[in-house]
Amino acid sequence: MEYTHRYRAYPNREVAAELTRHINIHRQAYNYTRYEYTNLPDDTDTIGSAYKHHKRLKPWKDEFPVFGEVHSKALQKTVTRFYDNLSNLKDKKDAGYNVGWLKWKPPREFRSMTYSQSGFELKNTSGQTATLWLSKIGDMPLTYHRDIPEEAVIKEVTVKHESTGEWYVSFALDVDDEHLPEKPPVETLNAEDCVGVDLGIRNYIHTSNGISVGKLDVEAEYERLRKAQRTLSRREHGSENWETQRQRVASIKRRLRRKTLDFQHKLTTWLVTEYDAVFVEDLDVKRMLEGSQSAKNKQDAAWRQFIQLLEYKADLHGCHVRQVKPENTTKMCSECGVKTDKPLWVREHSCPSCGFELDRDWNAALNVLERGLKQLGLGQSEVQRLLETGATVDDDQAWSVSASTVVETGSPTREQGSPDLKEAATVAAE
Repeated sequence: MEYTHRYRAYPNREVAAELTRHINIHRQAYNYTRYEYTNLPDDTDTIGSAYKHHKRLKPWKDEFPVFGEVHSKALQKTVTRFYDNLSNLKDKKDAGYNVGWLKWKPPREFRSMTYSQSGFELKNTSGQTATLWLSKIGDMPLTYHRDIPEEAVIKEVTVKHESTGEWYVSFALDVDDEHLPEKPPVETLNAEDCVGVDLGIRNYIHTSNGISVGKLDVEAEYERLRKAQRTLSRREHGSENWETQRQRVASIKRRLRRKTLDFQHKLTTWLVTEYDAVFVEDLDVKRMLEGSQSAKNKQDAAWRQFIQLLEYKADLHGCHVRQVKPENTTKMCSECGVKTDKPLWVREHSCPSCGFELDRDWNAALNVLERGLKQLGLGQSEVQRLLETGATVDDDQAWSVSASTVVETGSPTREQGSPDLKEAATVAAE
């Protein structure tokens, strides 16, 4: 399994200048790869794939000595980066998108470089700081806020200069499956340890056992962003004041992204550590955004990112995660299966056939749970047994928390009896 750890870096002035120079050389290498791919004859044996194009690096260094000033493995990775982008472009074209051609990379759009396999060393990791050595650059300190597992192998190191002026280092880690916790066998699943999750806007998630977490409130950050962007538009482009204000805008955007990601990390970690199986809707977010009256709210929810976090953490914590078809999960009655149309403003499910009444999101989560259990391969009788024993519905069981509670404590919190008595779910925050 592969995943990534990211750390803040604090290079001194000399190392930062050298990092910037190396990244610019890699940018030129990327653009030159594009030039050769476009202009060299098709029958050339060194054009057409990253592996073939790596043969061009030695002639490059003979013709342009500047390419010899960066690490050879990092230079190969930059060539591979071009072909990866080309492959992604082809995938989009095959999917029906109207795509153009890869553009030349200006400095503002090329801010990172990657060392692959060699040319780096992580040292002095005993405390809250560590040191990263990079070939032909030198040492720089990191904020080592979490340890890299002993069983993990560092495959790549990526150094990035953010638009805010900060430096970050990402370690691509590879862990053998034998070191990962085993997922519980499907036939041994307990109903209380399975959960269906309905994703929404008003309530960010609603689970099949009655827990709901409210929407993350970032309106104050958006108001600051709007003011900062208006100020930026009045600055003379390229001036020192413009650059200062541009970094301020970038900092506000970064805070928005981090706040959303932190919220999702805590929620997803809680889910995969609390339950043995988590089921979620396989939402087509792109289609939902097209022509929607609430497209901004749906985009801010970042549902696809939430699902991706769930999937990779499932392997780290030994949890089953499955995506189920989202069609009619809100319309269908979880008690009898009859479909009933509901406008968005109708927040209660009331079945005209069997009279079953429940919060509409809770009803959808129960449908997600049933579909997820079937997807795991459980027979109809087994699904019914699990639902009857573990998904009993009682309005007194329902409880909700605000998103701020998740952000502050790292897990949903339930009041019991008095405001001073709270039971927090166990969470190992990402």
